[in-house]
Amino acid sequence: MSKVFVAMSGGVDSSVAAALLKQEGYQVTGVFIRGWEPPQFVAANSGLAPIACDWREEKRSALRAAARLGIPLLTCDAGDEYRQKIVEPMIADYRAGRTPNPDVRCNRLIKFDSLWRFATARGAEMLATGHYAKIARQDSDFVKRDSDFPAPGQRGEVARKSLSRLLVSTDREKDQTYFLWTLTQADLAHTLFPVGNYCKREVRELAKRFRLANADKPDSQGLCFVGPLDFKSFLRTYLPVAVGPVRDETGETIGEHDGTHFYTIGERHGFRVTAKTATTSPLYVIAKDAATNTLTISPRPLASAGARSEIILGSTNWVSGVAPSIGQTLKARIRHRAPLVACQVGILGDCRARVFFFKPIFGAAPGQSCVFYDVAEAVCLGGGVIAEE
Repeated sequence: MSKVFVAMSGGVDSSVAAALLKQEGYQVTGVFIRGWEPPQFVAANSGLAPIACDWREEKRSALRAAARLGIPLLTCDAGDEYRQKIVEPMIADYRAGRTPNPDVRCNRLIKFDSLWRFATARGAEMLATGHYAKIARQDSDFVKRDSDFPAPGQRGEVARKSLSRLLVSTDREKDQTYFLWTLTQADLAHTLFPVGNYCKREVRELAKRFRLANADKPDSQGLCFVGPLDFKSFLRTYLPVAVGPVRDETGETIGEHDGTHFYTIGERHGFRVTAKTATTSPLYVIAKDAATNTLTISPRPLASAGARSEIILGSTNWVSGVAPSIGQTLKARIRHRAPLVACQVGILGDCRARVFFFKPIFGAAPGQSCVFYDVAEAVCLGGGVIAEE
């Protein structure tokens, strides 16, 4: 069987992924990715406690799982790459007023790039992770284009092509395809998602059956490269507090905030309303102006200026390698766990696209991912990064 390297984080999902592959007869090697460790400092006058990084305990958990399964565990030290490719761009995005998705970048640049290069250098034929997603592979007839052939006489020849589709996991609540939209056909050709056919409850039952010590370990929360932390506290060690006004839709100042870079469109926590308002409903950020350091809030986001019928995307990727056709109806998700909404996509070129929503949406924050699915909500088709106006 193939030699498979499994990204083992110390959690139950990746441990069960390794166990299932070994059970199926694969030659399995575990790999623990050592990420970036935040500097242990307290920002001046911030009152913040040092940020804890628990990678050592996570590695011990991965080692225990590997020992139980009788497989080797290697360590891929990606600390510098995390800092250069994930952390620094993320902080720069927040400083510029965008809301990046570091987990998407982590998958693209670390797990399915750096880790894959690490694995192939050591003889790996496949890469597996504990993501909740599925891959369907099928051969199909297709007509080769002129550019596929060096000789004109071969135009129109029918050949066989292997096509991989990225599918939503069996457990829709745990599905992680939103974070995997940057994957390509080349990635899927050597990737396995062993737990994608199971619900989380079944994964924990399997962990107990395999006698893994982390069977009841809570799901990890936090950034993929750091672990559990208070994210606002993390940002405040790098970005300054800059108190500014909170205004309602009439322009009246009704409160204050700590700096527009700490907030995202759709947020309803963290700012302070100091004036009485006519409503007791939750108030949402519908606009932010970095130049004036101003937030605008509203209790009716879908009836406000923050509602959108179309958005522009950059850095688009289509998993199949083919963009959707003109007029094709898709489903879109503008943030993880957001409802899927019907839309159509117009391709603009240069990896850009315009998305038309059948009904206005709210919460499309520049820097976040807009991810597309088929109308049956079963296949992840690709996505892009929401652009600024």
